[in-house]
Parts: sequence; structure tokens; C-alpha cells
Amino acid sequence: MSDFAIGVRPFSLAAVICRLTLAMIVGAVIGYGRARKKSNAGLRTYMLTCIGAALTMLISMYENEMLKGAWAWAAEVQSVKFDLSRFSAQVGSGIGFLAAGTIIAAAHRQVSGLTSAIGLFATGCLGIACGAGFYECVITAMVLIVFTMEFMQPMELAFKRRLRNITIYVEFEDAGDVDTITETLRRQGARLFDLEMERTERQDGKLPAAIMTLKLGKENASHSAILSSVAELSCVNAIQELIA
Repeated sequence: MSDFAIGVRPFSLAAVICRLTLAMIVGAVIGYGRARKKSNAGLRTYMLTCIGAALTMLISMYENEMLKGAWAWAAEVQSVKFDLSRFSAQVGSGIGFLAAGTIIAAAHRQVSGLTSAIGLFATGCLGIACGAGFYECVITAMVLIVFTMEFMQPMELAFKRRLRNITIYVEFEDAGDVDTITETLRRQGARLFDLEMERTERQDGKLPAAIMTLKLGKENASHSAILSSVAELSCVNAIQELIA
């Protein structure tokens, strides 16, 4: 790895091709997992983000080389002061607009797309590292990002399902059924912290619904037990746990 890096680290045509190709591969590796999950930002989005970030760094390096060489006379006449990081510094701002477009406010106070947004930002930073020829950082960071985005999700969901705090969405027949549902939850040892009423539209008309934030008791902290106890009520049409 070190011998190869030494050969392509100097700023040359071979180095440019290598860095842009590496950026494309890195973006594809990260974007492949997001595409399989049908996220807002997919394979091509991540690839183009990484390539574009690498390009900004390469452009900065090219201008720096030219100001030291062919453009040196102009730099002396105009007293040009060049900052090598100025182009790459704008990548964060540009990706901010792109990432904001992947964040969607879903139903029932849920927000989706945050992982895609921060993934795009991290991929842009990887592209800058590719353009700078910091290969050791690129490989290490790519492995860590892929591990976090792909393999940590099941662990995160399992952890959240073990928490004593739970938010549920319940659809029922009549507004008066709220008392029945809350009483059932109290018998399960759950404490109601917040309740927000909604109305849901179905083919047979509008039905009442509620978003409930609960804290489970120490004796019965099972999310599935709470969901089952409410789902068994005859007045309940649907129930769903909301996981951020």
C-alpha cells in the first residue's frame, strides 16, 4: 500500500485518474447499501458527491501548481495569495443543500433521511481526502462509514426497543376510546407523558387517532407486550411503534 501510494501521491495525470477513480469506488461502496434500502439518496448520488468533492480538491491543487509554475509571473504581478483549502471548504456548504433535500418530515412526527444526509456529508469529506491523495485515511474512513451505516442499524433498533421510553401511534373507533386505551396502558405499568390527537382518513371516513409518549414500568418494560395489550382491544383498529 505504501509503495503504491508513493507512486500516485505526487500531483500528476496518473494521480488525478487514480484519485477520481478511487472517489467513484468509495462513493459506490457507500451508496450501494443505501440503494438497497431504497433511501432518498442512492448509488449515483453518493458516487457523484464523492467525485465532485474530489474534483474541488484537485482543482485547488492544480491552481496551486500553476501559480508556482506557468502562472508564477501573474501571481507576482497581482500579488496573488492562494489558499489551497478554499474550494474544498465550500463542499460542506454545497452538500448542506443536497443533504437537506433528503430529509423528509414523515407522518406522525417522524423524520426520515437523516442518515442519508450525514452519509452524503461524510462521503463528501471522503472525496476531499481522495482528491488530496490521503489514501490511508480514505480506506480507513470508508470501512468505518460502511460499518456504521450498514451493520449498526440492527443494533441501534434493538437498543431502542429495550428503552423504557416508547412512542406509539394508535387508531381507534371513537374519541371516547382514549380512556379505555390509557387505562389499559396504566394496568401494564406504563406512565403517559404526552398525548396528541389526530384524525386519519380511510375509505369509510375519518377515524380518530393519537400519538402517545409513554414510560414503561421496571417490571414490564417490553415494547411488544405493550403493543399487544393495546392491539387486543376491540376498539383499536391499528397500532404502530414510532422509532426515530
